Amino acid sequence: MKKIVSTNKAPSAIGPYNQGTSLDNLVFTSGQIALVPETMELVEGGIVEQSKQVMENLKAVLEEAGSSYENVLKTTCYLSDMDNFATFNEVYSEYFKAETAPARSTVAVKTLPKNVLVEVDAIAYKN
Repeated sequence: MKKIVSTNKAPSAIGPYNQGTSLDNLVFTSGQIALVPETMELVEGGIVEQSKQVMENLKAVLEEAGSSYENVLKTTCYLSDMDNFATFNEVYSEYFKAETAPARSTVAVKTLPKNVLVEVDAIAYKN
């Protein structure tokens, strides 16, 4: 049976979706953007600050679901500008080690919700 994943340690949904869902041993997260959970305001700064906030938000959803970055199988990363790719990778690599990193797709998109610079979602398994 599908279970809803919800935590106040990540931004609440800003539309008709949940922060994540799980089924059996799998976890599917919604895309996380650079909103500060306590205020629902965009984190101040550029691609570095936004990427760190996104990764912390994603971590909170994974942990609420009983998972962790070590269990992530696949991420999809959305960038509003591919010129930010190298900088985003630097932040991303603080959360995933190259030798155990998940499969990943990174795509450039025209715009993201709230005009953020980056969004990331994940598929993982539970601890």
